[in-house]
Amino acid sequence: MSLLMAYLTVILIWSTTPLAIKWSTQGAGFAFAVTARMMVGLTIALVIIAVWRVGMPLHRRARLSYLVGGLGVFGAMTLTYWGAQYVHSGLVSVLFGLSPLITGLMALFWLEEEALSQGKLLGMLLGVAGLAVIFGDSREMGHAHALAGIAALLGAVITYSSSLVWVKRIGDDSPPLATTAGSLAVSLPLFGLVWWLMDGHIPLHLPTRTGAAIVYLGAFGSVLGFALYYHVLKHMETGKVSLITLVTPVLALLLGNLLNGEVVSSQVWAGTALITLGLGLHQRQALSGLLRQNRPRVE
Repeated sequence: MSLLMAYLTVILIWSTTPLAIKWSTQGAGFAFAVTARMMVGLTIALVIIAVWRVGMPLHRRARLSYLVGGLGVFGAMTLTYWGAQYVHSGLVSVLFGLSPLITGLMALFWLEEEALSQGKLLGMLLGVAGLAVIFGDSREMGHAHALAGIAALLGAVITYSSSLVWVKRIGDDSPPLATTAGSLAVSLPLFGLVWWLMDGHIPLHLPTRTGAAIVYLGAFGSVLGFALYYHVLKHMETGKVSLITLVTPVLALLLGNLLNGEVVSSQVWAGTALITLGLGLHQRQALSGLLRQNRPRVE
């Protein structure tokens, strides 16, 4: 049950993250927003580690896990923050919904988890079809940098998926919070370098909502979300972990529409439906196993 609660909490955090990313860059450059987020996250993680006396392993597997996780966080988040400037928040989550399809292909070769069945292949085709439908939406692609933004987000998805499978392959048994702190420690200098190269500017008057979004992302999106994510990743198969992105796109689209006034066209909804259906087919066995695992027992 605790594993299920961690799983659901990650879904909730990841559903609100795209909108928070959008808000965190308003009144501040994307490089400052992501750097400040990671700085807040690392500070909170280190304080918790010190207070709770959580072990911070430094053996070879742990160091390699921190390195891979940190590079994955840096690559995925930099591309995400840059690309999110040019598309609405819900679409960020929709594109990340493709990660189980990419993760499945990578896990096939790196982890040798499962062979590609007809259902998985059909699911991948539906996912590609859904992406094509979204690309065909003239409203979404009307922005001058929309294509570049979507390309950056797809690059972020590939980077995220690669990091997920690689961390799983390493098989480090460090505490999830230690893995989170180690990954943030590796990524923070890289984020700082990007911010310094971009403009190195600290906003003098940061809007309240922007500051609140940065703190929320640092505390929940980076620390709690990553820690629970690594906890779930350690105790579940990669395919089941990737099912998180089966739910988050729809929730993120609804939140963007309700809280940020983002207009979601019928074509985007249709593309999202195709991607979601494709994910369902691709991960049908994992989804069935997850439901059986958490079904109440009658003695």
